[in-house]
Amino acid sequence: MTSSSALVLFSGGQDSTVCLAWALSRFARVETVGFDYGQRHAAELTQRDIILHKLRAHPDYGAKLGPDTLLRLPALGEISDTALTRDSEITYAASGLPTTFVPGRNILFLSYAAALAYRRGISTLIGGMCETDFSGYPDCRRATLNALEQALSLGLDRPITIETPLMSIDKAGTWRLADELGGAALVNLIIEDTHTCYRGERTQRHPWGYGCGTCPACVLRANGWETWRGTQLAG
Repeated sequence: MTSSSALVLFSGGQDSTVCLAWALSRFARVETVGFDYGQRHAAELTQRDIILHKLRAHPDYGAKLGPDTLLRLPALGEISDTALTRDSEITYAASGLPTTFVPGRNILFLSYAAALAYRRGISTLIGGMCETDFSGYPDCRRATLNALEQALSLGLDRPITIETPLMSIDKAGTWRLADELGGAALVNLIIEDTHTCYRGERTQRHPWGYGCGTCPACVLRANGWETWRGTQLAG
């Protein structure tokens, strides 16, 4: 196992793209893994290929960016009755969680990623989980990830570290981090090429990127953009 390599859970969304840039600024070699689980916003899978192609052409990132793996997990979509895996209204369930919560998703993703990392000789997993703008998803909490980190390390009999660069920052902070990591070029890539909208909408262009503009993911992204831009203008 090597600490000079990392495996990024890369969906093609804003958060995972910022995490990928963060990893490329810190590790000598970075690989990516994505998941096709029958998500309603499958547009993200198309966008991830576009983003990876552009990052491979980047003078600083290209030499560090290793192979990408796309894992198909249709069973997750089949057993999930959520607004991300069904054409249903995005609202709140009786549990108090939004219907966009896919039970077990991050736990499953990180378990598969750890198995891939084991084969690739990588000890660090990087994900865009966040406790600040996370809609209450219990599998985004650092406590959950700490427990999973320990379980994976024990189960693989090798140390596994789960890095979460966005854990304690909001969406405005994510835009700010993107600017710090890659300046206008990275911010523009996020606007034009990443996909976060839960409805998979890519015909409406907003100052912050493409999306329906009303789903929770779009609202968070838009509000974060406005806050960050307001801070920039004030400065």
